[in-house]
Formats: sequence, C-alpha cells, structure tokens
Amino acid sequence: MRTTYGSAIHADHVPGATAVAVRRLEHAGYVTVGKANLHEFAWGITSENDHYGWVPNPAAPGRIAGGSSGGNAAALAAGLADAALGTDSGGSVRIPAACCGVVGFKPTYGLIPLDGCWPLAPSFDHAGPMARDVATCEAMMEALAPGFVPAAAPDLRELRVGLAWTADADPLVRERVEAVAARLPGARPVELEWQTGEQYPEFQRECADVHRELFATQRDRYGENVATKLGLAMAVTDAQVEHAARARAAYRERVAEVMDGLDLLLTPTIARVAPPQGIGDLTIREWILRFTYPFNATGLPALAFPCGAAEDGLPVSAQLVGHLGADALVLAAGRALAQ
Repeated sequence: MRTTYGSAIHADHVPGATAVAVRRLEHAGYVTVGKANLHEFAWGITSENDHYGWVPNPAAPGRIAGGSSGGNAAALAAGLADAALGTDSGGSVRIPAACCGVVGFKPTYGLIPLDGCWPLAPSFDHAGPMARDVATCEAMMEALAPGFVPAAAPDLRELRVGLAWTADADPLVRERVEAVAARLPGARPVELEWQTGEQYPEFQRECADVHRELFATQRDRYGENVATKLGLAMAVTDAQVEHAARARAAYRERVAEVMDGLDLLLTPTIARVAPPQGIGDLTIREWILRFTYPFNATGLPALAFPCGAAEDGLPVSAQLVGHLGADALVLAAGRALAQ
C-alpha cells in the first residue's frame, strides 16, 4: 500500500513488505480502513503537512490535531476508525491523543517491534496503539506484543502514585489532572524536573544519521519545517552528543529514584489545550513536548487519556507512567480512572 512517510520524496513509494506490527494486527482480525496523514517524516507535533495538507482536529476545529501521528487521532475523533497504530519518539502518539480527546499509549521501549517502520531517532522510537478508549488499546496490545495480558482493574485506593508537573500547566488543565489525582488516595506530589534541551543533541544526531544521505541529495524536496530541524541536527558536534548521552543516563537514574516506592506517575500530557493552527511547530514544540519527551528518553510506558475539558470545551489529557515492563498496570489503572 502506498506509504509516503508524509514526504514528497516518497509520494509514490510502495513498500515491499508489511511492517511487523501491522501484520500482527491483521492476523488478529484488524482491517486497514485507510492510511493517515502525519507530520513529515514523523518529526513534528502539529501535523501541518505542506505536501499532503494540514490535518484538521474534529474535536477542536481550528486547533492543531497534534503530531506526529495527527491523522490517526483525527480519524478516531471523527469516527472514521475504531483503532489506529502510531509512532512516538517524543510524544507523537500521546500529543495528538491529547489534542483530539482520544487515548494513546506509548509502551515500554522495544515491546512492539519497529521492523518495517521508517525510523526517526531509533533509541527514542516506539510504536503504540491509539483508540477512543483504553480497553481498545489493551486489546490491540494483545495482538501487538505477544505475551501481553491485560491486568484486572486495580483498587485505586491502593495505588502509590506520584503527581508531577501540574503546577507547570495552565490553570484549567491543572484542575482537571488534579481531579484525577483526587480519585487516587495514595497520590502525593513528587519533585521531578522535566528535561529535554540537555539531552536533545543525542536525539538530533540520531535523526541526522537517518537522513544524512537523503538530505544531501534531496534537500529541496523536504518541507521547510523538517529541513530547518535537520540543518540544525547536522551541525551537532560529537562533544554535544556525548554530553547529551551522559545527561540522558543521569535523567534515567533520577526518574528511577523518584519512582522508587511508587506504582505510577501522574502528569498532564500537555500543559495547555491544543493551540490554534498556523503558529508553527518550531514555535510551540518546546512546551508541547515538555511532559512527553522524558518518557521516550527513559523508555517507560506512558498512557494519555482524556480527563475533561478546559476553556472553550477543549479536551484535557492526563498521562499515567509506569515502571519498565509495567504496561499492563498502566493500562488497567487508566481504564479504571477513565471509567
């Protein structure tokens, strides 16, 4: 099936094989009803694609659908599909889920194979299910990750949950996420810095390595947004990458320290409601990625699910994060909270 990666370079590309994750879903009885648009090469958070059109947001007309898997979230919000398969390297499943008021799950790193998927930054890349409810994501995980077994709904009174980053969110977003925390008697505030900039050169280097040869010969066929990011990525030095790798390792240790003694971490998925279209990915990406990117850097499972509305009735999303391998608990807790 024609698969463009959101790129004009691959406008007529037809892969010679089906990705492993897609094949597993097909074997489980899922049927492909369409291909969704996305941010070019999955590197962006607006899905404003100048080659194939800007993805609309059915839940919030005039606002971004989020990205990079924005077409998936829009299709779910519009009722065009019951389930979708996205990719997430810095929040690309969870951000569009938040913007469009649906559910997105980034599993533990490596749990779902990426064979047959065009990479962005391989050590940050994940594939994950998206749907209108958590239970559908759980059912997809059974197909996507052999051996995954959904967990029984936990007793919310017994969960030890850390609450982070609500003070860094807009007031109504904070209010909605803290209302989720109020349903968890074992929730308590924890101090955890969100860290993106110091680690980012490692992400940039991986992106640059993926595109180095193609960018050298096809620069004029890249959209300006991704071309700008690639130009910056190509200029990153080895010393910057080495420093970023050390910062990432230290951050993993810091997150593990904060989560020691906790079952889950609860945060906003994004700090504000979906912003208006047309502002541009480069302007808004820093704050939109703030709460999602840390769990690509650490590989922890993270679930985004709607938890009410903020100004103008726009959707708010909460994020539940678990320990490595605790995917079933994250989903079961999310299902219980959503209900």
